[in-house]
Amino acid sequence: MSGMRVERSGVIGRVTLARQETSNAIDREMADGMFEALQNLERDNHVRIVHLTSEGDDFSVGTDLEAINRLINDAGDAQRQDAEALGRVYLAARALMKPVVCSVRGRALGAGAGLSLACDLSLAHQDAEFGFPDVRMGFVPAIVMTMLRRTLGEKRAADLVLTGRVINAEEAGAIGLVSRVLPAASFDADVDAVLSGLSGSSATSLALTKWLLYKLDAMSFEDGIAAGIVTDVEARSTDDFRAALRRRFGDGNIADAG
Repeated sequence: MSGMRVERSGVIGRVTLARQETSNAIDREMADGMFEALQNLERDNHVRIVHLTSEGDDFSVGTDLEAINRLINDAGDAQRQDAEALGRVYLAARALMKPVVCSVRGRALGAGAGLSLACDLSLAHQDAEFGFPDVRMGFVPAIVMTMLRRTLGEKRAADLVLTGRVINAEEAGAIGLVSRVLPAASFDADVDAVLSGLSGSSATSLALTKWLLYKLDAMSFEDGIAAGIVTDVEARSTDDFRAALRRRFGDGNIADAG
């Protein structure tokens, strides 16, 4: 796939942004490639964790403005299709029934910061930078807005999208824009440790946990508790949980399913 690489290392499927010459700016071809990669990794039964990473100095400086410039006078349908391609990537990352972990070096701006937000865990290098500078050039960080507002709340989201300021990893961690900030000296090892830790957990447990986590966005408090009860009961019936109980309490104390 142009501008990216997809590979599998054991149970980890890795998607690497590889347009160093553009600081990994995202064009339609890259967006379509990421969507296809996520779909394929979802179907790959050997893959339990998806890792989104990059090569070069920057994670991604956002939407490829040169590509947009070539489309700027095209009909509205072409503009919509181009925007939808990026939106599909964000939706696919959230819909995947496997944890998606993003590791960020350098700058993650605009749509690039949106990729980090779309992932379940975002691990930032201590020298990484994040921002949504779209308004500074007459644009709008529109597709990332729903994720940003849910992640940070109104005031912190407004501070970033209205000023367009770029923040360092320390501030990104403090306001909850990223999951963890990792030291430069051990960044790769720390990322690997997170991936390894996740891969040691039950695949069904991870899938149910992720599903419920995002399903709650559209629910009232009462409906959320009800959905939690349903998921709790479903988790009790899984082979992984029953196997864990057997390991802890012995075969004689756990009834077989059915």
